[in-house]
Amino acid sequence: MSLMRGRSSYDADPGPEAVFEREALACLDGLYGAGLRLTRNPADAEDLVQDTYLKAFRAREQFEPGTNLKAWLFTILHNTFLNRRRRGAKEPVAVESDEIERMAADLPGTPQTPEQILLRDTLDTDLQAALDALPDAFRQAVWLRDVEEFSYAEIATMLGVPIGTVMSRISRGRRLLYERLTAADVN
Repeated sequence: MSLMRGRSSYDADPGPEAVFEREALACLDGLYGAGLRLTRNPADAEDLVQDTYLKAFRAREQFEPGTNLKAWLFTILHNTFLNRRRRGAKEPVAVESDEIERMAADLPGTPQTPEQILLRDTLDTDLQAALDALPDAFRQAVWLRDVEEFSYAEIATMLGVPIGTVMSRISRGRRLLYERLTAADVN
């Protein structure tokens, strides 16, 4: 009986697809947090992240190795969100108010996701309220810069706006946060 020399299939280097998938999935928490900030609804955020990964895995050949994968994924997330919002604005919503009220009365409090609990516990309630009150464009730019720590250029690419617009949104968003927080301290 001869023993095989060399490497087994378990020792083989992972291929580029496996590396891409591993690195992309490592961004899951950040993408979910951004999705939650955009949608303000855990179920919608989960759907948004799932669609983002589906699009990313289908288009992985378009990703340029050596560039920022996290920024590429956030760009897909943002564009998917915008496309959904545009589609949703065109579709009328039919609501049976009696049915909704009956169902809402049957539900216990909606459980929060672990990330929501962490964010709520970590962020001061005044800061959380001020952040939630920001207009979407400012909140998103401030969040991507100050929490996710993307560069201005990466944020500009993700949002599809000039870098000057990103800088302006972050500046104005921070100023609005400051004004809301100092007004809360006075009251």
